[in-house]
Amino acid sequence: MPVSVRTRTAPSSPPGPSGPSSPFSPSSPSALSAAAGAARRVPALWLALLAAPVAASANAPVLVLPDMAGSLGVPVASAAWLVTVHAWAMAVGTPLMAGLLRRRGLGPTLQLSTVLLIAGTAVLAAAPWLPLAVAGRAAQAAGGAGLVTAAMSLAGSVRRMGVISAGFGTMGAVGPLLGATLTHTVSWRLSLAVGVLALSALPAVLRRADLSAPPAGAPFDGRGAALLAVAATALVLVPRHPLPAACAAAAAAVLLALHVRSRPAGFVPAALLRAPAFVISAVLACALATSYFALLFTVPQLLRERTGWTSATVGAGQLAALMAGSALSMVLAAAAGRMSRPRVLAVLITLGTLAPLTAAAAPRAPLLLLAAALAVLATSTGQATLAVHATAAAPAAQRPAALGLFSLCYQLGGAFGPAVAAAVALGG
Repeated sequence: MPVSVRTRTAPSSPPGPSGPSSPFSPSSPSALSAAAGAARRVPALWLALLAAPVAASANAPVLVLPDMAGSLGVPVASAAWLVTVHAWAMAVGTPLMAGLLRRRGLGPTLQLSTVLLIAGTAVLAAAPWLPLAVAGRAAQAAGGAGLVTAAMSLAGSVRRMGVISAGFGTMGAVGPLLGATLTHTVSWRLSLAVGVLALSALPAVLRRADLSAPPAGAPFDGRGAALLAVAATALVLVPRHPLPAACAAAAAAVLLALHVRSRPAGFVPAALLRAPAFVISAVLACALATSYFALLFTVPQLLRERTGWTSATVGAGQLAALMAGSALSMVLAAAAGRMSRPRVLAVLITLGTLAPLTAAAAPRAPLLLLAAALAVLATSTGQATLAVHATAAAPAAQRPAALGLFSLCYQLGGAFGPAVAAAVALGG
């Protein structure tokens, strides 16, 4: 059922230190102080709870793809579509949900996200065939994308973004072992339903956040949204169907570029594409996410091959490593708020490079687990800091669009990573 929300007037108290320059502000300058107040009034832990269970649901299949395949009567490669389609729906859904947030406000965004998450989970729980399960997984992921977008839009600072990212990383770390435990004790379907735990944060968010509708803006750029969705879809399919998907992505990119030239303030603002800070942040976020998600699937396989550990031991070891990296990411994100942008980029690039190099060369378990920890440290810190850099580079009216497009690049890494793992380590 849709979430019941009440529209209320923004508080009259003056903005505090985060002020109207917060990079996560809504689309009009008149609403900036209201957004800053809303971001301060929703505790960061509630925002982390709103976003983090999506990561657990996304990573739950890491250790149980064979069980899922056997239950559905399909090959493991076919069952992997449940991973790919989740990444695709998150990638495409994030900028669309950000557009809804920009035009209609927080209330309708949370309503639609809740409906999609519940409906998708229900379909996934009952689906007897893979195509129906994939459809449910897509709806589930689109709803999760809306919740993550809403949480990030209310962050307002690097420190609070660090809490959200650390929660995302922690739940992502728990996901594989939680998925294996639920699969072996109950069902793999329950392991993919843990994302609904995010709805437990809704009452607190709805009580504290500003739900007033933003002022009417320009007409919705449906063509720009459609072209972006086609381009993102083609990019997600590149690892599985390289030549046709790459051609489709190139064609969609050309058409989108022509559209942006004719409508520079549309769904994909031209000002963002011309801002080096936004482009660098988005590209680096995609690279870090690709490395992290590739290692998330690769490290367990390498641990089995190089150590002979059981699945339970592998899951426990990876959980410890990822949780350690997630905890450190919150510390590093807080420290990054006091560092210059070039130094932040240097730290992230160094960590992001060390992670796959360590995994490739590691002969023993401790170094493999260190690689996993470095990967989640880099991507969680990057998600927190680079999101602020990317949105700060945008004019106030385009910051929701900047957040959506930045998140799209991060989610594309979530689609590329498992494909890279399949090609490099899993023999796919």
